[in-house]
Amino acid sequence: MRDLGVGFTYLLKGQRWVARHGKQYGFGLIPGLITLVLYAAALVSLAVWGEDFIGWATPFADDWSSPWLGLFRGFLTVVLWALALLLAVLTFTAVTLLIGQPFYESLSEKVDRDVSPDGTAPESGLPLWRELWISGRDSLRIVVRALLWAVLLFALGFIPFVGQTVVPVIGFFVTGFFLTEELAAVALQRRGVELRDRLALFRSRKTLIWGFGTPLAVAFLVPFVAVFLMPGAVAGATLMARELLGEETREDSDDNDNDTEGITS
Repeated sequence: MRDLGVGFTYLLKGQRWVARHGKQYGFGLIPGLITLVLYAAALVSLAVWGEDFIGWATPFADDWSSPWLGLFRGFLTVVLWALALLLAVLTFTAVTLLIGQPFYESLSEKVDRDVSPDGTAPESGLPLWRELWISGRDSLRIVVRALLWAVLLFALGFIPFVGQTVVPVIGFFVTGFFLTEELAAVALQRRGVELRDRLALFRSRKTLIWGFGTPLAVAFLVPFVAVFLMPGAVAGATLMARELLGEETREDSDDNDNDTEGITS
């Protein structure tokens, strides 16, 4: 349970880091704003033409009598909107990270340099196109995994009581796990950690990941909020990635120096 608090602490540390580095924060807002505009346009289009799409997709119901036709297509329209909203929440981070790869790569490197005892940051050594390809490929794999979970949880949502209480809570934890993976991937890919190894690493510290990602998943339900939290989330995920890999930070180094001085004196 302690790891839950530690994970949440990293989320706060990331937000504090970008608050102290205003230029990096402003720089990191750009990809989120672009993604927000694209998603808003898609959801508005769905709201305007979603009912027409359901009508086109269910021609077999054209001859149904009232009120069954309206109830059936109305239910499908609500389901379509709910799935689209869920898909937007699940993919917002992946799309934003893909669009903002150069932005967040730079931000993550600056965080590493700031907290590293020697002031350096790991570099992948790969050309930008290669990094974008790896990021896009891994993001697609994560989105597929997340969608499989989403379909399962959506089906379980029809179970009376459990579907309205337990399932949504599980959904936030699942979303938090995959959300954290997407954010930490920015730092871990630079270190050459493959997706399979990242997932294994995350599963070994699930409570830490949940402590970081679950509150963020709740906040990210509002895409506008997600835009402003994204730079700090990337910074916090970078700090947490260092702990997962056992990398020393300047703060740890200072603590060790103080301990050594205390023993010597």
